[in-house]
Amino acid sequence: MQQMEETVLKRIVPPDEVAAIFVEPIQGEGGYYVSPPGFLPALRDLCDRHGILLVADEVQTGMGRTGKLFAVEHWDVEPDIICLAKGIASGMPLGAIVAGKDIMDWPPGSHASTFGGNPVSCRASLATLDLLEREYIANAAERGEQLRQGLLQLRRFPTAGEVRGLGLMVAMDIQQDGKPAHDLRDEMVQNAFRRGLLLLGCGESAIRFCPPLCISAEQIRTALAILADVLADGKSMKKTG
Repeated sequence: MQQMEETVLKRIVPPDEVAAIFVEPIQGEGGYYVSPPGFLPALRDLCDRHGILLVADEVQTGMGRTGKLFAVEHWDVEPDIICLAKGIASGMPLGAIVAGKDIMDWPPGSHASTFGGNPVSCRASLATLDLLEREYIANAAERGEQLRQGLLQLRRFPTAGEVRGLGLMVAMDIQQDGKPAHDLRDEMVQNAFRRGLLLLGCGESAIRFCPPLCISAEQIRTALAILADVLADGKSMKKTG
């Protein structure tokens, strides 16, 4: 944060020319890196001091994914604007911009969208919110901890690196001789798919775990067992590749 204030806001752009700062509470495509404990509160303070809007991109992290409705709640930070999509309607096409009245003071009709207000998607979103409040946010927290603990145990394999994330937004780095192994990661994703486990990479060499929030404890155990077999095969896969 000190670097941002002393370098970016002093040498690149003055703070009175910055309208907003956008941030992912947890990096998505970048590797599922969780914000350090004091980062978001410090960013909130910086924005307040300079009159800059703080915008949280919660397209991936929001709607219960991390064990709370919004990921920023883990840091007790309130952004000026929250951007939402994907999980907001359980797969139906819908997005939302959430902000206070002091920001969203536009008169009716000043902002429109071709497919905005789709009644089917909006109804799906209402059902999603009901399910999140009744069971899925709690399930994401519980099953996420089960997943994280299971992945930590899999670090007994030399190809399994750092485990990080919150709730059901978790990643494990894949490494070879202690270094990021991008190609090996991709081979492992394909090997897992052939065994019935659908995974996706993110960042330089990480495998991401972002299952449906309704996932069961038994399904987590099954996934971890398959992944253990994949990790056990990882070294030979690298040699034959």
